[in-house]
Amino acid sequence: MSSPAESPVASLLAAAEAVRQQLQVNAYDAAAVQRLDEFIEAQRPGIKPADREGIVTALGCFLGQCLVSTYGGTWAQGPDGTTGVGIQQNSFFNPFYRIAQQLDKGQPESVAAFFASIPERLAAAPRRKNWIS
Repeated sequence: MSSPAESPVASLLAAAEAVRQQLQVNAYDAAAVQRLDEFIEAQRPGIKPADREGIVTALGCFLGQCLVSTYGGTWAQGPDGTTGVGIQQNSFFNPFYRIAQQLDKGQPESVAAFFASIPERLAAAPRRKNWIS
């Protein structure tokens, strides 16, 4: 049996915490995501292809933890096998994809704008009927 420190969620949290400290933010909230957005924009031009995957993973863990903390999400595996955050049992968000998109395309794919859109996305998500469980 593996120890809690070896669980996937524990490693996601450890990576998120390292980024939180690097960004010098106190919480996993909208203000932290805004700081993340600014950090991505500042770093984008200088990221080497060899470093990209590690950066996407670390920053994705942080963005995912902000989704968990702010919107009551849970780290989960998506239908396609990707790791992400499930919210209200009918929405699944892949924070790693969101980080990669902003790294590739800049502000049109802003993680801060994505994060701010979550309440609207949740409101638009189809509601699950109680009798289907």
